[in-house]
Amino acid sequence: MEFQQSDLLKSLPKQFFASLVQKVGRYTEQGADVINLGQGNPDQPTPGHIVDKLKETAENPLNHKYSPFRGMRSFKEAAAEFYKREYGVHLDPEDEIAILFGGKAGLVEIPQCLLNPGETILVPDPGYPDYWSGVELARAKMVTMPLREENGFLPDYTELKKEVLSEAKLMFLNYPNNPTGAIADENFFDNTIRLAKENEICVVHDFAYGAIGFDGKHPYSFLQAEGAKDVGIEIYTLSKTYNMAGWRVGFAAGNKSVIAAINLLQDHMYVSLFGAVQEAAAEALLGSQQCVSELNALYESRRNVLVEGLKNIGWNITAPKGSFFAWLKVPETFTSVEFADFLLDKAHIAVAPGVGFGEFGEGYVRVGLLTSEDRLREAVSRIESLGIFKKHIDNDL
Repeated sequence: MEFQQSDLLKSLPKQFFASLVQKVGRYTEQGADVINLGQGNPDQPTPGHIVDKLKETAENPLNHKYSPFRGMRSFKEAAAEFYKREYGVHLDPEDEIAILFGGKAGLVEIPQCLLNPGETILVPDPGYPDYWSGVELARAKMVTMPLREENGFLPDYTELKKEVLSEAKLMFLNYPNNPTGAIADENFFDNTIRLAKENEICVVHDFAYGAIGFDGKHPYSFLQAEGAKDVGIEIYTLSKTYNMAGWRVGFAAGNKSVIAAINLLQDHMYVSLFGAVQEAAAEALLGSQQCVSELNALYESRRNVLVEGLKNIGWNITAPKGSFFAWLKVPETFTSVEFADFLLDKAHIAVAPGVGFGEFGEGYVRVGLLTSEDRLREAVSRIESLGIFKKHIDNDL
């Protein structure tokens, strides 16, 4: 027999980037040397001292049992100490931190924790596509907030109608931003908190790229802004900061009532996160941060190589200020999908079409800084050979 999927599963957003993976696969199967800049998967290994901690603690029989449902206190204390050290934010380890099975899990869970069917959530456009998954799983209503280049890819709250604000229960934000590479400052978060308080909106700040800022600027945490814990939470993943994407570990921090809701849902969904992973995560947060500084410098150097190279061949682009992505305008004669297909077919370079991140992503492609500088230079050379840009010299970032 063949059983039908539920209406809920059928309603989930299509995985836009699955088609990109398939396209790249067809070229590589034919022997093409594809430079894959469309991925968001860190290319560096997890630092050795974190791996060593996992090896050590994996041998402890206590970690072979169920760990506490809501996470080991030592990990939550490490997360609190991390926020105090990095951002000057004080958090109660038990009441203001929830352990997550990866940042994505928290982002997808939170609408189910706080929204009833039909209630409104504000989502950035362009934005991380899995926000949409959480909206649909909660049977909520999504209203998008356009992110425009002329506004620094920050939402303009004056564009939101009063009735939308009065109905909204939840807002997603993400800075440093995927896909645009934009950053936010204290003033923006102050305005966000003011809006949230006036309209009783819970803010969920996705801080996945919190460690990756360029030109000497350390990304600003939402929780650093006065009153942030009154209106929301921040979700932090170890995937990007410590190259632990495959470990599936992160945490939410902030408002006690939201943390309690996340813990309650996860009590029903999971048993516990492997204790050795939690101990290794605590080591990452409390141990030497030299690896973080080195990683940030690596991404900044790659950014400079890519941006300088593309500008030199005549591609008029803006350098990202954070994250490990660059957000590049496509030539006016192409849509984002057409240009991505063109680069893959003619130059064997894979990029992510901007429309995959939302309506306002049209006209751009996302490029990952997740390969070596030599490969980035090769990508620039291949694009130059296409002859679609007028070459000039401009090294201004």
